[in-house]
Amino acid sequence: MATQRTAPTLADIQEARQRILGIAEETPIYLSETFSRRCGRQVRLKAENLQRTGAFKIRGAVNKLATLSPAEREAGVVAASAGNHGQAVAWAARELGVRARIYVPLDAPMAKVEACRNYGAETEMSGADFEDALTAALAEVEETGATFIHPYEDQLVVAGQGTIGLELLEQVPDVETVLIPIGGGGLALGIAIAMRTVKPGVRLIGVRAGVDGYTIADGIAVKVPSEFTMPLLEDLLDDIVAVTDEEISEAIVLLLERAKLVVEGAGAVGVAALLSGKVGGSGTAIPVLSGGNIDPTMLISVMRHGLTVAGRYLVVRTQLPDRPGELIKLLSLVAEERGNVISVEHHREGMDIPVSETEVELTLVTRDEEHCRQLLDAMARLGYSLDRLR
Repeated sequence: MATQRTAPTLADIQEARQRILGIAEETPIYLSETFSRRCGRQVRLKAENLQRTGAFKIRGAVNKLATLSPAEREAGVVAASAGNHGQAVAWAARELGVRARIYVPLDAPMAKVEACRNYGAETEMSGADFEDALTAALAEVEETGATFIHPYEDQLVVAGQGTIGLELLEQVPDVETVLIPIGGGGLALGIAIAMRTVKPGVRLIGVRAGVDGYTIADGIAVKVPSEFTMPLLEDLLDDIVAVTDEEISEAIVLLLERAKLVVEGAGAVGVAALLSGKVGGSGTAIPVLSGGNIDPTMLISVMRHGLTVAGRYLVVRTQLPDRPGELIKLLSLVAEERGNVISVEHHREGMDIPVSETEVELTLVTRDEEHCRQLLDAMARLGYSLDRLR
């Protein structure tokens, strides 16, 4: 079965919904008081990060594989993916007893790579980006005759993703604005076709990231726009906006801290667009949290950065006389100001400081930016030199 580069109809999406019934989850929508207050409108979160395999991709993968003939199942399937599509194809193939081979970029998050392998797929890391993995996957298909499962340029895959749009309208009929991540465009295309047909007046906003290069939203990091999906999206969407990694990082932190939802960069772009004021309208807005498969090392980095930006971490460098009791004096001051010490580093060698002094770098947990200033003011009043690093 070749890739079907034709946009699905509403009937195709409705058929897909029947095929995936009982396999893909009907994911919940949560009202967020925090985001509603900050955005000045009701914000509800479509938690597709809670979907089976941790992302929306299972919908399209199951819909596509369910239509394979016995001969095609025997030949196996091949996919190229930044991670989430690969996991979905691997899981669906395992359930059907079909051999799957997945190609992912060398820098794909290991959490996603290991998930592909754990679902039983042969997983190859190939090339620097998705386009390189795609080239390797297509070469495999040419050689073996396996069926290629394209992540976004296939009618059946796109129809599966479009089932989110039908669900969403049933859950929140009065939605005004829906924010959809755009990488290759399959998710946005499927949802847009479903929602434009059922509720033509709904505002549909596509959200991109990494348009100028690297992005922490690896799930939508596609260098070359799809010649199939993008022209269609330009007609179907009301607008396409872009968000920065700083805005995505803030959204990830707030989703975890306030909504208790673990969301990867690609899944957080809709929230980032709302928080940064890039989306018009005033009625109910629903960002689609497309996935939650964030690599643990990335999550740690994002959380540390986000907390630092919010004034929850303070890193400061100062100099002390190199004699007994001086460090405890400084740390006692920090304790009096209710700062919590994470680490203390002494620097003597290689430093341009007097021989009778030592440099000390403190990493502290603080309440907020005002608390940081209070700590720094207290240190300055006692004559400590200050060099704030973060």
